[in-house]
This record gives sequence, structure tokens and C-alpha cells, in this order.
Amino acid sequence: MFLWQPRLLLRSRIQQQLTCRCVHSQASFQQVSRLPERKWRGVVFPFSSLEGHLDRSVDRGDFQLFHPSEEDLQRAERLFTPSAKHAILYTSSAVRMDHVPEIQQPEVCFIGRSNVGKSSLIRALFSLAPEVEVRVSKTPGHTKKMNFFRVGQAFSLVDMPGYGHKAPRDFVDMVEPYLQARENLVRTFLLVDGSVGPQRADLVAVEMCEEFGLPYVMVMTKIDKVRPGILLPHLLQVQNLIKTQTKYCFAQPFLVSSTQFSGVHLLRCFITHVTGNLQMDSTTS
Repeated sequence: MFLWQPRLLLRSRIQQQLTCRCVHSQASFQQVSRLPERKWRGVVFPFSSLEGHLDRSVDRGDFQLFHPSEEDLQRAERLFTPSAKHAILYTSSAVRMDHVPEIQQPEVCFIGRSNVGKSSLIRALFSLAPEVEVRVSKTPGHTKKMNFFRVGQAFSLVDMPGYGHKAPRDFVDMVEPYLQARENLVRTFLLVDGSVGPQRADLVAVEMCEEFGLPYVMVMTKIDKVRPGILLPHLLQVQNLIKTQTKYCFAQPFLVSSTQFSGVHLLRCFITHVTGNLQMDSTTS
């Protein structure tokens, strides 16, 4: 009669074990900060590992505009850590603006070419809440809808369909009205594959953000997939693009690896800052 009780307890313990396995050892800044200083700085601030490979004539300042303190990083991490009073969860999906949920809190969205790693990056950002369902696929163009996630009462995050040859047929009708009309959208994150550099479709996306006057940020993904000798020219190409062809893009490109968690803690902190949840007097945003 009561056999279901031990079964439920067993299921609960198995689920707890699976949840623990889902949390990467470098997902938490508190864990990373216990590493030797040079190593943890390389994880948190990926540019520091590349800086030595740059020519002396290159201005390092543009790559370090957003440089939060350890305290800032810890405060941001708390926002990405769920609790009984601070739920982090997937809320809904939409294919048209009339299906988009009405949300009052600030919102950020992630766009990029199909298979650039949007969903993988979002999963890494939410890695301290492994129960959050972020679907990741090896098949380009897997994301067909606008997927909305809520981080307590602090902000919401949107995973947008990928553009390029695997984009949904109604990509333009779905994405452009959102970018133009979403009043609570405070920052758009434009992802570029760091292993190949900006492609023609990325340049079109930049033109779109500029045309709409959107505050946006360029994020280079998959930095663990290439050697510094290949990554650096791509980084300098993106930096030159920002300097010469953009008005609304944040001057600093961000570097991330969703598998090694390089740059993830810094990006969490930046999102926390631009959504108004972290005040940093010395930072330009």
C-alpha cells in the first residue's frame, strides 16, 4: 500500500543526482575563483589569455571597457541562482507579436546565425538552474520560435530563431516586428561564431540593428574551438566592424565558450548591469 513512498524517494534522489551532474565545475564564479589567479582570470576574462598574442600597437582598452570587480561578479551570480523566492524558468514561446507575453521587467534577446550557439550559451548562463529547459540541438535551425525565460522579477531573456540559410520561413515577419516594437527590450546580443568570424548574414544583422537604432552587443562564441592565431584575427575584425560601421553597438565585443564557461560569468554580470539590477559607477554600458 505504501510502496509508492520509497519509489518517490528513490526518484527524488536520482533527480537530485542528475541535477548535480548538470552543473559544470566552472559554472559558478565561487568555484572558479578558487583556481590560481591567472587561471580564473583567464576563465572570467577570456581576453586576458589572448592579450599576450596581440601586437603592441593594438589598443587593449576597447577590449576591457566592462571590467567588474569580484564582488560585482558574485552579486550577478546570485541573480542567476534560483531560490524559493526567485524562480528562473522557461515561460512561453511565440511565433508572432500577438503571441508574445506581456512583460513589464527589462528584457534582453539573443540573435545570431543558425548553429552559432545561442541556445548553448543560454543554457550556460542558466547552468546554476539546471531544471530550466533550454533545448539545444546539433541540427542548425532548431529554434523555430521566440522562446521566453523569466529570471524572477529582475528581467526576461529571449532565445530568437537563427538567421541564415536554415532560418524559419517567417523569420523576418517574426523577428523584425519584435525588435522594432518591444518596448521593454533593453539590449540585443548579436552572436558571431568566433571560429569563422563575421559572415555576410552577420553583417546584414548588424545593418538591421543599426537601422532600428537598437542598443546591442556583439558576442563571439565557440572560442574554445580555435587556436589564438585564428581567433585573434576574427576578434580584430569584429572590433574594426564595431568601430567603423556601428553607432549603437557597445564598443567591447565579448568572448564566450559555452562548454568551458569562459566569459560566461562576465556576460552574466553585463546582463545584470544593463537590466538595471547591478549599479556600477565606473562602467560604461
